[in-house]
Amino acid sequence: MTDALLRIEDLTVTYGGRSLLGLRRSGVDAVKAATLTIGAGETLGLVGESGSGKSSIANALLGLVPASAGRMMFNNTDLAALRDGYPPEVRRQIQAVFQDPYSSLNPSMTVEQIVTEPLKIHTGLDPAARRDRAEDLLRLVGLAPTHLGRYPNEFSGGQRQRIAIAAALALQPKLIVLDEPVSALDVSTQNQIINLLYERRDATGMSYLLIAHDLALVHHISDRIAVMYLGHIVEEGPADRVYHAPAHPYTRALLDAVPLLDPARQRARRAARRSAPVSDLPRAATGGCPYRNRCPLAMPRCRAETPPVLPVAGGGTARCFLAESDIAAHPARPEGVTAP
Repeated sequence: MTDALLRIEDLTVTYGGRSLLGLRRSGVDAVKAATLTIGAGETLGLVGESGSGKSSIANALLGLVPASAGRMMFNNTDLAALRDGYPPEVRRQIQAVFQDPYSSLNPSMTVEQIVTEPLKIHTGLDPAARRDRAEDLLRLVGLAPTHLGRYPNEFSGGQRQRIAIAAALALQPKLIVLDEPVSALDVSTQNQIINLLYERRDATGMSYLLIAHDLALVHHISDRIAVMYLGHIVEEGPADRVYHAPAHPYTRALLDAVPLLDPARQRARRAARRSAPVSDLPRAATGGCPYRNRCPLAMPRCRAETPPVLPVAGGGTARCFLAESDIAAHPARPEGVTAP
C-alpha cells in the first residue's frame, strides 16, 4: 500500500453517557476500537448496514463528534487530540460530500457563493479570482459557468451533487469523505457521479473515504474495503478479495442480499437462509463474537471468546475464527451475481 495519509487506531465513538439531571449513565459505543488506514491517492470503501457506525467514523474524522478513545493520525497530526476544533490547515485538507443533495446546500446562497465560500475563508484570493476559480470548478464537474448565479432549487439532484463536489474540490484537499454520495440519486445519475469522482481522483491524487451500504458499488470504485458490523470492523482487505472471496460471514451475508434474477436460485437462497439463526434485530451479543446471534456458522467457541483480528489469504484481515480455516474457500458470491 502507498504511504498512509490517514491512520485510525482503536477509535471509539460513544454517544450519551449522562442523564438530563447530570447523573452518570452508560453511553452507547457507536464505534468500538476501529482501526483503518487510507493511503495517498487511495479509495477506502466503508460498508455495512444502517446503524453499523460508518457515519460515526466519518463524523469523528470531520470533527463533528468527539472521539472517546483512540487516535486519528492525519499527516502526523492526531485529530482525536484536537479538542478545540481543527486548525485551518487541517480543515482545508479534509472536505466532505454528504448523502442528500437537497439538504446539504444552503438554499439561500447562489452556486457562486456556495463554491467560493471555502476560497473566501481559506485563501487570499480576490473576488474576481474566486469567480474565475468557481467557473473552472463548474466546468470540471460538468456544469456551465452560467449556472453560477442560480440557486440550488433550480437544479436536479444530480446537478446539486455536482455543485457539492465542486465546493469540496475548491481547496484541492488531500482527503474527501463521501458519505453515501449517490444513494439518493437514480441509477444513471449515480454512474455519472461515480465516473466524475474517478476522474478527479486520478487527476489530482487525492484520497477518498467512501461510505455506503452497497458492497457492489463500493467494490466498483474502491481500492480497499472495510466492513462494519455494530461498531466493529469485521473485515478489511483489497476490494477484489473482499468482494470475490469474503472471509467473514457478515460480508457474505451482505453479498447474499443482492437480488438474483433467476427465481430458482432465489428460492434456493431463501431455503438456505431458513437454516440460519433467527434474530429480530442486529443486536450485539453480550460476550464473544458480536455477530454470533445472526451467524449461520456460529460455533460454541464464538459465544465464549472474542475473535482476534486474523490475516486472510489474498490480503487483509477478518475478525472471525473461521479465517483460520477455509471460509475463504467457500463460494464467494451467490451464483448469478456479477460485479457492476
